[in-house]
Amino acid sequence: MYIADLHIHSKYSRATSRDGDLPHLDYWARRKGIALVGTGDFTHPAWRQELEERLAPAEDGYYTLKEEFRLPLSIAGETPPPRFVVTGEISNIYKKNGRTRKVHNLILLPSLEAADTLSRRLEAIGNIHSDGRPILGLDSRDLLEITLEACPEAIFIPAHIWTPHFSMFGAFSGFDTVEECYGDLTPYIHGVETGLSSDPPMNWRLSALDRFTLLSNSDAHSPQKLGREGNLLTCPLTYPALSKAIETGEGFAGTLEFFPEEGKYHLDGHRSCGLCLTPQETIAYGGKCPVCGKKITIGVEHRVEELADRPAGFLPQGRKPFESLAPVDEVIAASTGASLGVKTQRLCDRLVEELGPEFAILREIPISDIEQAAGPCVAEGIRRMRLGQVERSAGYDGEYGSISLLSPEEIECISGQVSLFGAPEAALIRKKKPASQVKYPKVLPPAQEAPRPLAQGLNPQQQEAVESLDPAVAVVAGPGTGKTKTLVARVVHLIREEGVKPQEITAVTFTNQAAAEMRQRLEQELGGKRAVKGLTIGTFHAICRGLLGEVRLLTEEDSLALGEQLLADLGRKGSPQKLVRQVSQLKNGCPSDLEKDVFDEYCRRQQATGLLDFDDLLRRALEEDFGGNPAFHHLLVDEFQDCNDLQYQLVRQWSQGGKSLFVIGDPDQSIYGFRGAQGRCFDRLREDLPQLRTIRLTENYRSTPEILSCALSAIAPNPGEGRVLHPNREGGPRVRLVEADSEMAEGIFLAKEISRMAGGVDMVESDQAAARSEYHPFSEIAVLCRTHHQLDLLEKCLRHDSIPCLIYGREDYLCDPQVRGLLSFFRWMKDPGDTAMLEQALSKLWDCPADLISRVQGVFNSCKAIDLDSLKEAFSGFGHLELWLRAVEDTLPHFCREKPRKLFERLLGGEKPSRPVEKLLHAAAFHSTMPSLLDALLLGREGDLCRASGKAYAPGAVRLMTLHGAKGLEFPVVFLCGVKAGILPLESPQHPTDPEEERRLFFVGITRAREELILTTSPEPSPFLNGLRELDREHAGPKRSANMEQLTLF
Repeated sequence: MYIADLHIHSKYSRATSRDGDLPHLDYWARRKGIALVGTGDFTHPAWRQELEERLAPAEDGYYTLKEEFRLPLSIAGETPPPRFVVTGEISNIYKKNGRTRKVHNLILLPSLEAADTLSRRLEAIGNIHSDGRPILGLDSRDLLEITLEACPEAIFIPAHIWTPHFSMFGAFSGFDTVEECYGDLTPYIHGVETGLSSDPPMNWRLSALDRFTLLSNSDAHSPQKLGREGNLLTCPLTYPALSKAIETGEGFAGTLEFFPEEGKYHLDGHRSCGLCLTPQETIAYGGKCPVCGKKITIGVEHRVEELADRPAGFLPQGRKPFESLAPVDEVIAASTGASLGVKTQRLCDRLVEELGPEFAILREIPISDIEQAAGPCVAEGIRRMRLGQVERSAGYDGEYGSISLLSPEEIECISGQVSLFGAPEAALIRKKKPASQVKYPKVLPPAQEAPRPLAQGLNPQQQEAVESLDPAVAVVAGPGTGKTKTLVARVVHLIREEGVKPQEITAVTFTNQAAAEMRQRLEQELGGKRAVKGLTIGTFHAICRGLLGEVRLLTEEDSLALGEQLLADLGRKGSPQKLVRQVSQLKNGCPSDLEKDVFDEYCRRQQATGLLDFDDLLRRALEEDFGGNPAFHHLLVDEFQDCNDLQYQLVRQWSQGGKSLFVIGDPDQSIYGFRGAQGRCFDRLREDLPQLRTIRLTENYRSTPEILSCALSAIAPNPGEGRVLHPNREGGPRVRLVEADSEMAEGIFLAKEISRMAGGVDMVESDQAAARSEYHPFSEIAVLCRTHHQLDLLEKCLRHDSIPCLIYGREDYLCDPQVRGLLSFFRWMKDPGDTAMLEQALSKLWDCPADLISRVQGVFNSCKAIDLDSLKEAFSGFGHLELWLRAVEDTLPHFCREKPRKLFERLLGGEKPSRPVEKLLHAAAFHSTMPSLLDALLLGREGDLCRASGKAYAPGAVRLMTLHGAKGLEFPVVFLCGVKAGILPLESPQHPTDPEEERRLFFVGITRAREELILTTSPEPSPFLNGLRELDREHAGPKRSANMEQLTLF
């Protein structure tokens, strides 16, 4: 029989010992008497490299430390070197069945080669470089599937299944059944890890666990903690035998257990108030701490009681035996009244040197030998422990419990002296006063439920807007006043009550995302897709493109490249962004200081491409005059305040001769002046249509009074009528203003604070966050900044702390030549007649000469399809074109079937992607077809474009976006970062500062928050912070001294 500890961590995991390396693990395994140890952390590349360099193959699937790395150990008897088996733990944080789930899973593998294979699969999903126990936004069931696909021999074990914060049965974020967690793949799980806070009798109370082998491991974060729990095995020392033992129980002889009361989540309680409770007492207090009123942390005993279908003490047939033990040094302390420290460790060292490994001392060596080596008290303590005669003080809410073996009087009696080391102490840790002896207030009534934010119906102002019969209605809707609900209700009213046909209604939205959301709501209200068939919903550009038919468009990145080349050819300095913006202003009829000859040359070059830019698209639609189109009989326009002159003209033209015009928006949220948007659209429409009826929505259902007060004080300095927003939510936390000494300090604060709000991304942080009464999953948290440049550092900080995030907006990676080439190739494949895209693909991906490009373009000038055989016949033998032909052959058959990420990988042909291409792949993961991705990149606004921060699966992730990208969205928690001078308002040589628009942008950011708002600033704060009400001010991190160095993270 031998002992195995299969779940440990290396120095590459968070909150672990720097000694967590192979020599120290080998040393402590020999000292303890453990024959088989998990390597831990196989996903971490640096640790995996260390494993490959320092381990030598041993028995089938096992390894041993090379002799030159072995540390000397003074120990009695022969101690064969331990074997290592490849293991690792994954932290899965994801949403399932409407709740955020946090589950840890342990994976055992038969080889380091298998670890390489699986790690490559996981690397495509998430960040596995920053933590030995990586966090993946991946369903546990999907992780199991990926693991078995990569290595069918893998052993997959749900880890410490009762831990409240991070486990399969966890009280806070787990499941009630194994099947709910792992679904159809449950049959591939054969063992579960019971964890330190439970023992086999507690698990025997669940009949659902009878079919699983109950495993126990240390989950050690330092080598000294090896063997806190372990498994007893009689099977051969090989991986196949271990797998069979776990699957069938044959060769699995039982477990060595921590006393469950010593676990830090055994009973319920609230550590900060010193409150330890039984499950019955927690229920009596209504789950709230009677001292402070915050939520009580539920322990393992309580959770077992909830799920158990058998009484305490039930003994199932076929159960395996177990032994409850404590480490030798703790037994010495509990037997002598001493505190753990240098003296107890010295005695422990002496016992190992004279008697042998620690487990042999605890389990096998005769008591007489122990008494001779350590004295009568230690010998009596070990005898009592073997018999189970132990006093236990239970752990709770992250605080470890303790055991006591001898009382001070017994120690004095047995040893004939007060104690071995000094004054007696009855236990390892100062005992807490039992909960039953502490006087607490009477059970408090449960807190009154907050009123629902909005009834199912409409308020009077919304109802008035929806049912208005006026031919022109303007609704001024402040943030959170139910703008989308009113729009949807207006369309439903037209169809249901007024008998309007869906094909006579057009709704113009600001983003594709808003269009999709509106269509989905209408389908729900009206009874499915058929009910809204014929209804036109989309952005100005999408609707114009639909009206004009076959038009090809220049992407924003192509426009910038065109501007950059023009500036270079003219020998001029300047920004291509500024040039393109000036061209757009002139096309929109706005004043600009761009010289006419430069404008004309830009337009000539653009015309030569055969592509329209977005302004041309609107102008051509205006020239075609679709005003009589029946689709515009009833025209609704969302975000009306952000219409530029061309879009305003389209609204007027389309509504000419129509039956109703309904515009909705908020002048205080007009934030696109740099694109020609006119904040005075409402005034202009009122001048053009004197009969216009104006309705104001002032009931805010989104934000707490504290957030609204802050928002109104932020926008107040701008000109305009007095703003009125009535809160309809109960009060919440005050708005926080956090000053950081640097951008890095700001990023570190952000990562730590988000982790705390989410309950911690690991168990250490969960303990630190225990005082918080309410947690938010990552998906409820948004980080907003003025610029994309600010987001880059914040993304790095979040990734460093393994916090999954999604980044929204049009980023610089789209201007990368290779990225543009990849996109152009598939745009051409989607539309073979688009020879401009073909030219880009050939030049940027295969460096094709201009004469060859012209020859290929000639074939496709009037072509509607790709004939591969004809292409091969025409262009085989041309070196550059051979590569292109091969790429067409590899991708064309799969274009309509495969997801875009897979298509890109085919085109790359195994080439390691650059960072910009990697970002493109992470954006592609959110689209099921290539045309969907291409359309989103072509027509999408900031909020329509999204990529994962190195993760293909990230449903439960923090959202990072600019203030412009956040328009129209809302989140329970918002961090508005970088509110400092020079950033908000933005001072840039690219364009002049418009303080009023920048203040409106600030107002938009503040009003995205529903429950909590945190503003971060620097020692040079934004002038917009002056006069804000309801702020709690604080400083991020330690105060900076004069000689303090710059904070670093990487």
